[in-house]
Amino acid sequence: MIPEKVKSVLENYGLMALEFEEGSTPTAEKAAEKIGVAVGQIAKSILLKGKDDKYRMVVLAGDKKISSSKIKKLTGVKHSMTSAEETRRVTGFSPGGVCPFGVDNIEIFIDQSLEEYDKIYPAAGTDATGVPMTFEQLLAITGGSVCDVSS
Repeated sequence: MIPEKVKSVLENYGLMALEFEEGSTPTAEKAAEKIGVAVGQIAKSILLKGKDDKYRMVVLAGDKKISSSKIKKLTGVKHSMTSAEETRRVTGFSPGGVCPFGVDNIEIFIDQSLEEYDKIYPAAGTDATGVPMTFEQLLAITGGSVCDVSS
């Protein structure tokens, strides 16, 4: 079930999430297969914690990885991925369903790797959802900054 805070954002922007059976889209590969799109079109959201104790979320194409050196160059500090427990505590979402909207007090970076696609699909707060949208819509909804942190 899509969390209320995510439903509210979707309604405000006139977007509808695709919903599937529970646990069916926990990875970019499985989500792409379920939705019928390229893995790169899945906008995976990864929560990081910097050595400065600040949380940052990176949203990037499902077929890319975060470059540690690029994120350090961008922010000025080293980062590590958060644990599943920490991710749930900070975002309210479990890994596999982390949503880049409906989160508070987290700086959001949108990797340019998503820009090449007409449609991208971030999760809607569960591991059984995807929200069809454009790169521009993702930027508008999240207030995120475009960056180049993928490899």
